[in-house]
Amino acid sequence: MRHKHLLLASIVVVSVLGAMFRVAAADLPNIVVILVDDMGWSDLGCYGGEIDTPHIDSLAADGLRFTRFYNNAVCGATRASLLTGLYCQQAGHCGDRWNEPKNFKKCVLISQVLQAGGYHTAMVGKWQGRDLAVKRGFDRFFGPNCQGKISYWNAVKNNDFYLGNRPWEFPETGFFMTDAFNDHAVEFLEKAVLGEKPFFLYVGYLAPHWPLHAREETIAPYRERYRKKGWGDWRQARIERQREMGLLPKDAKLAPIPKSIPQWSDDLHKDWQAERMAVYAAQISNVDRGVGRMLEVLRTTGADKNTLVLFLSDNGAAPNGGLAPTKSGFGFAPGANNSSWRKDGVAIKPGSGPGLMPGSHGTFAGYGIAWATTSNAPLRSHKQSAYEGGIRTPLIVRWPQVVRIGGELTRQAGHVIDIMATCLDVAGVNYPTDIQGRDPVPMEGKSLVPIFHGQQRTGYELLAWNCGRGRAI
Repeated sequence: MRHKHLLLASIVVVSVLGAMFRVAAADLPNIVVILVDDMGWSDLGCYGGEIDTPHIDSLAADGLRFTRFYNNAVCGATRASLLTGLYCQQAGHCGDRWNEPKNFKKCVLISQVLQAGGYHTAMVGKWQGRDLAVKRGFDRFFGPNCQGKISYWNAVKNNDFYLGNRPWEFPETGFFMTDAFNDHAVEFLEKAVLGEKPFFLYVGYLAPHWPLHAREETIAPYRERYRKKGWGDWRQARIERQREMGLLPKDAKLAPIPKSIPQWSDDLHKDWQAERMAVYAAQISNVDRGVGRMLEVLRTTGADKNTLVLFLSDNGAAPNGGLAPTKSGFGFAPGANNSSWRKDGVAIKPGSGPGLMPGSHGTFAGYGIAWATTSNAPLRSHKQSAYEGGIRTPLIVRWPQVVRIGGELTRQAGHVIDIMATCLDVAGVNYPTDIQGRDPVPMEGKSLVPIFHGQQRTGYELLAWNCGRGRAI
């Protein structure tokens, strides 16, 4: 009889502890990190842009915007820092290449620490690791192992898509990459909000990175907008809005632009130039719709109150002219507003030029330096540059339980290396001191949470950059 009472008492204790754990887990904040690719500092409506981004703007209306948040000026390097909390050189990913891929394998990722801390983890989007994402702390993954070139309409060689740890078969019709990312992010959230664990979702979009691909119904609303006004007028309109919004001082001026950019009135291919920006804007609108769908899941289930949402870009806008088809595949074709490209001094048919509008299958182009400079207004230069146009990104924070006054701005500086430290701080878990018998590289980033509470945090003595086009301290 005594043993029976002890057994019953043990069952009660275990049940109570289990219930306490579930309550504690339920109290832990959920975390959603949304990263876009090659989007300029002023493209969003809430950062002064004319592109329609109502759902992303709602994050700002409910939350906090950073005016001085920094990245690594190029996609892979920023994503490596975001996941590890380290400078990209420490993580082994500098510029667009892995210089020391073995370093990344030795790093611990946000996903691994949060997974060990009891979080349900998922990633959707661009994964540039050497191992599959599900081997690096993500319970679920959907997206391409993006080591090569991409198309939004279908797979390009060396870009296998995975669902979990299995290659994913493309549907015969109807595939569009950003829509697929949106669908899988929403599907994860719909299940995660019903679970007992807190969740961490990392959505690493490819949009609006070239190639310029979008559906006609998304492009159409922008066509006349950019035919009526060119890059000069839109740069001026953006800085005026930024002054009004308090993003910039009243006396802020536009940075100088490259001499290669002509006046809009002098350009001979205005319809084509307008189309390029219209498709780019459509790519951002497609992301915005996805953000809206994710927020709707959180709101309708009541999970939004205790969910931290971070939205940012991996670098400034990219000036690429695009890619042109060659006998060996697609060849890189940089340049500003070039209407044709050359390979080894010989003109080749462009993937998109004045005779071929971008957006659809069979085109493979970027929008050029003139529009990239507009996207980064009023900042100087663009992706891969150590000027502000390369290394400054929007960062929007929404967390209703903590950031209670919406629409606020902070001028405190932050860096993408801070994302991991912030997530661990929010989750109440510590950075590990041991990884399979090895000492991990100490985390460089610092938590942004004090700023979320309206406090002055202890910042950095300095931040440093070694970019493809310049260095900065």
